[in-house]
Amino acid sequence: MIEIGRGKRALPVYSFDNIAIVPSRRTRGIEEVNLAWRIDALTFDYPIIAAPMDSIMSPQTAIAVGKLGGLGVLNLEGLWTRYPDPEPVLSELAGITDQVAATKYMQRVYAEPVKAALIEQRLDEIRQSGVPVAGSLSPANCVEFGQVVEKAGVDFFVIRGSMVSAEHVSTVAEPLNLKEFIYNLDVPVLVGGCASYLSALHLMRTGAAGVLVGFGGGSTARAVGVLGIEVPMASALADVTDARREYLDESGGRYVQVIADGGLETSGDIAKAIAIGADAVMVGTPLARAFEAPGRGWHWGAEAWNPTLPRGERVHFEQIGSLEEVLLGPSATPDGTMNLVGALRKALAATGYSDIKEFQRVDVVVRQ
Repeated sequence: MIEIGRGKRALPVYSFDNIAIVPSRRTRGIEEVNLAWRIDALTFDYPIIAAPMDSIMSPQTAIAVGKLGGLGVLNLEGLWTRYPDPEPVLSELAGITDQVAATKYMQRVYAEPVKAALIEQRLDEIRQSGVPVAGSLSPANCVEFGQVVEKAGVDFFVIRGSMVSAEHVSTVAEPLNLKEFIYNLDVPVLVGGCASYLSALHLMRTGAAGVLVGFGGGSTARAVGVLGIEVPMASALADVTDARREYLDESGGRYVQVIADGGLETSGDIAKAIAIGADAVMVGTPLARAFEAPGRGWHWGAEAWNPTLPRGERVHFEQIGSLEEVLLGPSATPDGTMNLVGALRKALAATGYSDIKEFQRVDVVVRQ
C-alpha cells in the first residue's frame, strides 16, 4: 500500500503500458503454435472476440468475423435492432465532426426503442450463415429481451455493461438477479465488466461461463473523466485471474473463462493480456480501422449515447485494411494494428510456448 496522505492509502496499479513479456530460454517455430480457444462446446481458431459496438459490428461483420475463425458479438440494443435500415443513420453520423453535435445526434437516434422482432431478425441472419451466434444486452434490458434472445438460438448470451455487479441495490426498480437469470438460461453467458477480485468472484458464482474484465469502451470510454472511476487493465486482470483460482477450488473444478475487455489498442496489448492470465480478449479499436467497419472510421461505445450522462465519445481512426487483414494479415503497418492473430502467434513462438494455456505462465516485468 502507498500512503497518499495521512488519511488515505492506495494500491499501486499497472496498465498494459507498464508491463512487458520476458522471453524464455527457448523459442519455437511459428508453425508449432496452436491458438485455438475452446469455450463451452465450441472451439475458435484464435481467442479474439469482436466487441458488441455499433461502430464495428453489424450482422454482416459478425458473420465475416465468424467465417475468419473468431466470434463476433452483435449489440442487441444498437442501431441494428432499433431501425430496419440503420445505414442512413450511420452515414449521417459519419458526416458530423463536432463532438457535441455528434453526442446530441446519438442521444436522439438511440432514443428509438429496441424492437424484439429486429433482435430475432438480426440473430437469424447470422445463424443462417452457419457461424456461431452471439448477442449482447445490458443488465437493464435482460428481463425484457432475455427470452427473445434465448429463443432466437444464440450460442452465447453476453451481458455487458460499464460496471456489472452480482448485487445491485435499488429502491426504484427491481434489480436483475444475475444468478437466477443465468441459471434459467439454456445458453452459456459471458458477463461483465468487472475489475476487482471480489466483484469477479461474485460474478463467477452466478454460473457465468466467462467474465469480462474491464469497463469496455477502450479508447472511446471516458468514465475516469466523468466519474473518476478506472482500474488499469494489467492489475485488474491479475486480480480476476486470482479470483478464478479461488473459484476453481471453491466450486470443485469449474473453470470460468477470463476475457479482457478494454484497453486493447494493439496486438502487443492482446499478448500482454493473455500473458497475465486472460483466456481470450474482446477487442473494438483495432477493428474500427477495417474498411468494412459500419462506423466508417468513427468508433464509439454504448457510453456515448446515454441520454443524461454520456461517459464516452466518438474517436476517429484511419481505415487501414480489410477486416481479414486486420485480423489475419498481412500487415502493412509496423505498429501492431494489423494481423492481430499473426502477432499473437509470433509472441508465443518467440517466447517458446505452444498454446494459450502455456503462455499464461510466461514471465512479465514491470517498468519502474
